[in-house]
Amino acid sequence: MKLFRLKYLVCALLAGSLVVGIVATNVMAKDKAKLEAKAKVSKADAEKTALEKVPGGKIKDAELEEEDGVLIWSFDIAVEGSKDLKEVEVDAITGKVISDKIETKEDEEKESAKEKEDDDDKDEKE
Repeated sequence: MKLFRLKYLVCALLAGSLVVGIVATNVMAKDKAKLEAKAKVSKADAEKTALEKVPGGKIKDAELEEEDGVLIWSFDIAVEGSKDLKEVEVDAITGKVISDKIETKEDEEKESAKEKEDDDDKDEKE
């Protein structure tokens, strides 16, 4: 009887986690769609602009985000012969490069941790 209850509890927890995941995915998709609707510069055009700053580079990650009230396309670009990435940010309204910097593995880890913390804070407020 106890084994049955344990299996039931595990299944209920898994089902609950699945529901939370689906809801979170839908919220993120709606947020992404809102940002894309605001952008005047397409991802493809912003990619071209970013790659002009890193000849021969390959885009590893791309993201549309709002930072300090500015809508930007952010690209992590692999640089041939280097372990570091070049982060190029393109204004999603004007199409101009607003930031162009080297991002080390340590920088990337710090940014990931901060984004996770910001997401957790956002979830608590909702």
